[in-house]
Amino acid sequence: RNPERQRLEALGVFDWPVWEKEVSRFDWTYDTQETCYILSGEVTVTPEGGAPVSISAGDYVIFPAGMACVWNITQPVSKHYKFG
Repeated sequence: RNPERQRLEALGVFDWPVWEKEVSRFDWTYDTQETCYILSGEVTVTPEGGAPVSISAGDYVIFPAGMACVWNITQPVSKHYKFG
């Protein structure tokens, strides 16, 4: 949570594309690893067979390839993301 801006810059996070999504709920499966940095919003991600995890602005998250989950966006989300 809340990594230092210098670290994010070193990783090139601010050059990654931005994805935005309104309040919604949907199933998702990651074909490849996704790394993302949440700019705004709030979402609860529940992995198949796992416990829910709340993610919000300032969080740096890595979703592994093959992970199936449910996204429950409770506040519109904006994030930088990178696959692979």
